[in-house]
Amino acid sequence: MKNRKKNIKLSALIIAHNEEKKLNSCLSKLKLVDEIVVVLDKTNDKSKSIAKKFTKNIYEGSWDLEGERRNFGLNKCKGDWILEIDADEHVTKGLLIEIQNKIINAKPGYFLIPFDNFIGNKRVRHGWGASWGVSAAPRLSYKGCKKWNNKQRIHPSLNLKGKKGNLNNRINHFVDDDINDMLKRLQVYSDKKANDIIANKERIPSTFIIIRKALSRFLKCYFSRKGYKEGKFGFLIAVMASLFILLSYFKASLENKKD
Repeated sequence: MKNRKKNIKLSALIIAHNEEKKLNSCLSKLKLVDEIVVVLDKTNDKSKSIAKKFTKNIYEGSWDLEGERRNFGLNKCKGDWILEIDADEHVTKGLLIEIQNKIINAKPGYFLIPFDNFIGNKRVRHGWGASWGVSAAPRLSYKGCKKWNNKQRIHPSLNLKGKKGNLNNRINHFVDDDINDMLKRLQVYSDKKANDIIANKERIPSTFIIIRKALSRFLKCYFSRKGYKEGKFGFLIAVMASLFILLSYFKASLENKKD
């Protein structure tokens, strides 16, 4: 990157689990960064051979907690700033140029990056959030200014330090291929959340409160986050967000799921 006068370097961190269908496309968008680090979690497909075409910084392992593998990857990055990208996400050239210009004079901290989320080929910009997708996230951080919580299998909380900034260019996130993909993700997410509830010995609310929480998530996604602007997809996102709450607590209390 063209920020050599201050010797500021940018690392890109990609965490992947059996992403051979998506990894090549993701990594090919990162040619402007100084370093690419790939962490492969419980991978048994061709992801490693694909990653080798782009970097020598490949690490393999097995992690049960989301925060553990992400913190492992952050520690392996040598750049001053770290851009975290998932295999189903694409970074645009415009975003990389914006990052290049920002980090030259930026103080240690982090930047929120907005997302354009896609279901198939349909861009769905509104309605995300409340544990079902994000509209923006702190994906760019100065080394040491970001740490993931190590107690959760899904949606771990963050510890952020330093100055907060905002970027304008977006990450393209290809969330689901279709409605069936959404349903599969709902099953995986609710399984992991149920395991978190059990492992962390969270108090399970009454059925009435669970239903109220689920309804609140629907209303937040559909109205507060303007999911109604996306038509049927916006309605589906709100339904999934509410079902995530309902199923997670019911699985934890009725099935007592364990890893």
